[in-house]
Amino acid sequence: MGKEGVIYRVAGPVVTAVGISPRMYDVILVGKEQLMGEVIKIVGDKTIVQVYEDTSGVRPGEKVVDTGQPLVAELGPGLLSSVYDGIQRPLPVLRDRMGDFIERGVSAPGLDRSLKWPFTPVVKKGDTVAEGQVIGTVPERAITHKVMVPPGIGGKVDMIKEGEFTVDEVVAVIGGKEVRMMQKWPVRRGRPFARKMAPEEPLITGQRVLDTLFPLTKGGTGAIPGGFGTGKTVTQQQLAKWSDAEIVVYIGCGERGNEMTEVLTSFPELTDPKTGKPLMNRTVLIANTSNMPVAAREASVYTGMTIAEYFRDMGLNVSLMADSTSRWAEAMREISSRLEEMPGEEGYPAYLSARLSEFYERAGRVVSLSGETGSISVVGAVSPPGGDLSEPVTQGTLRIVRVFWALDTKLRERRHFPAINWLTSYSLYSGQLDGWYRQNVAEDFPALRNWAIGLLQKEAELQE
Repeated sequence: MGKEGVIYRVAGPVVTAVGISPRMYDVILVGKEQLMGEVIKIVGDKTIVQVYEDTSGVRPGEKVVDTGQPLVAELGPGLLSSVYDGIQRPLPVLRDRMGDFIERGVSAPGLDRSLKWPFTPVVKKGDTVAEGQVIGTVPERAITHKVMVPPGIGGKVDMIKEGEFTVDEVVAVIGGKEVRMMQKWPVRRGRPFARKMAPEEPLITGQRVLDTLFPLTKGGTGAIPGGFGTGKTVTQQQLAKWSDAEIVVYIGCGERGNEMTEVLTSFPELTDPKTGKPLMNRTVLIANTSNMPVAAREASVYTGMTIAEYFRDMGLNVSLMADSTSRWAEAMREISSRLEEMPGEEGYPAYLSARLSEFYERAGRVVSLSGETGSISVVGAVSPPGGDLSEPVTQGTLRIVRVFWALDTKLRERRHFPAINWLTSYSLYSGQLDGWYRQNVAEDFPALRNWAIGLLQKEAELQE
């Protein structure tokens, strides 16, 4: 443990501490119950911490402890089919320990330490390996899980084992450093890769209006803005169910709990057409519902992206659904106001666009350090108040993403689902994908698509 200090001031989820000298984004344990928080500002000898749990009952004078470590995600076998909260605590484990309501100050490891996994090495003693290189495989549900050399480690393989091990047991020694099946990675930092490539293959969503008129690529970014009840969550759930991605990371960020329950009940019953196994076997759920602490919404988005990057590094195509980025932006607005920062448009912080860009730019199709080609396709739902698409979160998102699927209230009222407005929606990937469609669908497909869009626009003109 690092240096200890005391609480100076408490303002909702924002706690000011004195007597510690941490770095930015270090994890701080706050109060008697050791609530988890993260350093977001340092002013002189005062440290401002956003706490990821309810701060009721916390008072000045209580102890704080600087762990000296950033917020990290645990990555390794056991992620698939898991249900986590925003800071990667497994919710089924917490429920077994304390019932349906999570108590404060409780921690649980993200990966099960008791489960043994069969590890098969693909390198031998004396081989030279670099960071990111695959050293062994583990069969896990729908995939073959590749165990990679953690970033920052490389050299000669001094020792490597074969057999059944837990995630925290040493399976190899490389360059004098111990390597386990599990690795930890700071959630705010993107995982390294060799190079980024232009997307060239569509993510087949199973929704004809999207795949035909407004396609998203594997490694692309898209947004689904729409008013309340237009079907953002249902559309994202359809994408999570039927898209041809190999892994789905579904982040429920500040949305209703019953929507996450729907995913939990329907996914195990549905069959993945590729493998014939339950859809849950290829899914990681991060449930940070609207009644959970506001500050943890930001952590949930970064945790989900880090898990997606880990699977991307194995050469898999990952689909990440964030529902809803507006709730994350609202959390930023609340924290910003408690920090007494100068508000931007509609009270959102001035750095809103920068944070959104930071998140969406971690998507893409890349060649990993091991030479595998993988991708992360990100679809973010945006919930503009009153369906007003000119508000800051929607506009900030549209500047970054290349696919815009606009949900229309009028179509919803006509019971036309998915309520994608074919006049305002667009995809900037259409031109890039023309070659793929000519090769895999029909030579005249791009021309026919343009003709269909033109016909729909003409229909709208005639109706006016």
